[in-house]
Amino acid sequence: MKGNPVRGGSYLLRGAAMLPQPGIRRFVLVPLLINLLLFIAAIWLLTKQFTHWVEYGLGYMPDWAGFLYWLFWPLFALVVMVGVYYGFSIVANLIAAPFNGFLAEKVEQQLRGSPLVDEGWGAVLAMIPRALQRELQKLAYYLPRFLLLLLITFIPGLNLLAPLLWFLFGAWMMSIQYCDYPMDNNRVSFPQMKQLMKARRVTSIGFGGLVQLGMLVPVLNLFLMPAAVVGATIFWVEEYAAEARELNPGAAPPAQWGNGS
Repeated sequence: MKGNPVRGGSYLLRGAAMLPQPGIRRFVLVPLLINLLLFIAAIWLLTKQFTHWVEYGLGYMPDWAGFLYWLFWPLFALVVMVGVYYGFSIVANLIAAPFNGFLAEKVEQQLRGSPLVDEGWGAVLAMIPRALQRELQKLAYYLPRFLLLLLITFIPGLNLLAPLLWFLFGAWMMSIQYCDYPMDNNRVSFPQMKQLMKARRVTSIGFGGLVQLGMLVPVLNLFLMPAAVVGATIFWVEEYAAEARELNPGAAPPAQWGNGS
C-alpha cells in the first residue's frame, strides 16, 4: 500500500485554509448551514432520548445477567452514540450531496486556473439525481461493514479490537465519502474510485482519520464538511486525476467535466 498518513491529513488542513478565499466561500455556505442544523438536531435528540434508548437496549438482557448491568450500560451507551453519529452523518451527506458536488467542482476549477462562475440553483438541482444515486452506492457499501463491526463489538475477546476497528473504519469511510465528490464529477465510477483509493489506502486513512477526529471537536466540527470536500478535491487533483484518466480514457477532459454534462 502506497501512502503517507501525514500527507493525507494535510489535505484537510489545506482544504480548511481555502474556505475563506473570496472565490470559494460563497459555495461553502449551504453545506455549512446543513451541517450546523443537523448537528443541533443530533445534540437535541441525544439530550432527549439517550437514556431511554440505552435502557431500552438493556431491557433485552436476560434476568440472570442482571449483575452485569454495570458492564453493559457503557457498552449500550457507546452503541447509541455511534449509531446517532453515523446516522446523522448519513442524513447530512444525503441532503448536502448536490451542494458538496457543486463545491468540489468549483474548487477544482480554481485549482486548475479556470474562472469561477456561479451557475445558480439550476446547476445544483441538475446534480441531485446523480448525487443521490451515488450516495445510495456508498450506503450499500457502508451498511454491511457497519453491521459486522457492530456484531464484533458484542463478541467477547474480539470486542477488545472494536475501538481500533471503529476508528479505521470511520477514517476509511470519511475518505470515501468526501473523495467521492470530485471523483463523481470526473466520471470515475464507484468501483474505479475504490480501486484508486486502495492503492493509496494509508494516505486516505490519514485524511479520513483527521476528518473523523475533527468532528469530535465542538464548533470546529461545524466546518468539517466543507473543509473535507475542499481537501478531498485537492487530494484528487494532486494524486488521482492523471491515474483516473488512464483508467477511464474515454471520458471528457477535465475542462469539459462538470454539472453532469
